[in-house]
Amino acid sequence: MQIVRTAAELRAARAALAGRVGFVPTMGALHAGHARLMEVAKKKADHLIVSIFVNPTQFGPNEDFTKYPRTEEADLALCEATGADIVFLPKATEIYRAEPLIRLAVDPKIAGVLCGAHRPGHFDGVAQVVAILFNLVRPHSACFGEKDYQQLAVLRRLADDLHFGIDIIPVPTVREPDGLALSSRNRYLSPEERAAAPAIYRAMLQCKSRADQIRFDRIAQPVAKVEEEGRALILKEIPGAQIDYFEIRHTDTLEPTQFIMNKSRLFAAVRVGTTRLIDNLLLGG
Repeated sequence: MQIVRTAAELRAARAALAGRVGFVPTMGALHAGHARLMEVAKKKADHLIVSIFVNPTQFGPNEDFTKYPRTEEADLALCEATGADIVFLPKATEIYRAEPLIRLAVDPKIAGVLCGAHRPGHFDGVAQVVAILFNLVRPHSACFGEKDYQQLAVLRRLADDLHFGIDIIPVPTVREPDGLALSSRNRYLSPEERAAAPAIYRAMLQCKSRADQIRFDRIAQPVAKVEEEGRALILKEIPGAQIDYFEIRHTDTLEPTQFIMNKSRLFAAVRVGTTRLIDNLLLGG
């Protein structure tokens, strides 16, 4: 496994690879969810490149950029165990020009809802760094987790709108045995908060069960009622939780829907203590 830290080193290492290249961009603090992305990417390509870069442009002024976990040694061990060929570990100066004149802006229709409504500019920063990484790595395919479903939707449009010619591969959410979606931010939870956090997924499963029954009975049930039931369960089981959103939207467009349908997806963002947890669940095929 090669470890490269500059754009020039990456280009040279990439040029030496023959065949299809898969790519997994990460911000480090790697866990089993990232390992799954790498495993899928490796199966879809001849070579695997992983980037580890905590991207400053996707953090707001009051967010956790400075305290975001950096675990380089453990991250590199996981990359090697999963079969990465190249790991790119750049500094910000290798990614961004001192005074960039070109900045990407994502349409608010997809970037201004859900997480984007609570984190202005976040998806502009995500799109900017991924576009740069795509240009540096020049992969044939890239894997992204469905846990960050809105991000996945933005990056699908990025690859399509800018004609990158890269196959964007979604990978299902990896969960703990109790249902909590794996996230680098889970390590911020206290033992009590960690014990309570799976209530988010239980509430989502209850909503899915309710939605399945609605579709089976062919009842025109407004989504607001289902959303209300899920929020109530979370607030009951996690004292002091703050729900940023708990919404049912169309799985492809992320637009709100009035009634449960086959393409409905439930999106949740809940603050447990000071930790913001996100998740989503498809309610119909």
